[in-house]
Amino acid sequence: MIDLNHGSGCIYGQDAPRPPIATAVSSAIDAALTARNRAERPRTYVSSSGLGRDCLRQIQYDFLAEPKDKGQEFEPRILRIFEAGHRAEDIVAGWFRIAGFDLRTERPDGRQFGFEAMAGRFKGHIDGCFVSGPVAMEYPALWENKALGASSWKDVVKRGVSIARPVYAAQIALYQAYMDLPNPALFTALNRDTMELHAELVPFDARLAQEMSDRAVTVVQASAAGEWLPRMATEPTAVVCRGGMAGGKWHAPCAWAGRCWRGGGV
Repeated sequence: MIDLNHGSGCIYGQDAPRPPIATAVSSAIDAALTARNRAERPRTYVSSSGLGRDCLRQIQYDFLAEPKDKGQEFEPRILRIFEAGHRAEDIVAGWFRIAGFDLRTERPDGRQFGFEAMAGRFKGHIDGCFVSGPVAMEYPALWENKALGASSWKDVVKRGVSIARPVYAAQIALYQAYMDLPNPALFTALNRDTMELHAELVPFDARLAQEMSDRAVTVVQASAAGEWLPRMATEPTAVVCRGGMAGGKWHAPCAWAGRCWRGGGV
């Protein structure tokens, strides 16, 4: 039998080597993304997007823009995903508009709609607000959109956003409260792999909104007093520190875990 693959360099069971141009292009883009991210000014406020995390000290580290552990800066791959998520909002918003929804995503001057409290030390920016539309639901309604990988998307579809991703639910409740949009919010999740769109209505949870608002106050006041808030975990191997699933809840790895456990709050 003639070996038609003779001399091809193909080795079964191994990935094909990347062409030099692919490596060069990726390296150039990754370097640019990393440089752009490092040049961005750190936030100087508690962000509504992270208040649903379990550990108060992790939220406090983020608020104070404390240096992350070595190697914990966002990798270029993650920066690409973040950017894709932002662009996904424009894509989904466009779909809603051609379907006949009146969706407002920015002010006349081009800025996002949002809120701020505590002299600007607590802020949030919404994806948009539905004023009217062809679907029977209560208007006006908050719009919150996420672009998710297939596994996360399927989890949200199966269990609903409030159970599958409580951090998102906390964010939604805060927006409903501070933007005076108590009608059920329309949450959408775009599957980055298949472009399928999931949608669900999220009733206003006043208790959750108050709890998250109180958390923001706690973080700001403790930081102003030079006090470190308690950790959620009792050991550095806890899932809330190293990341992973626990009790059906996903925790991203803490970017300050090493610093936290080596020297407490300092």
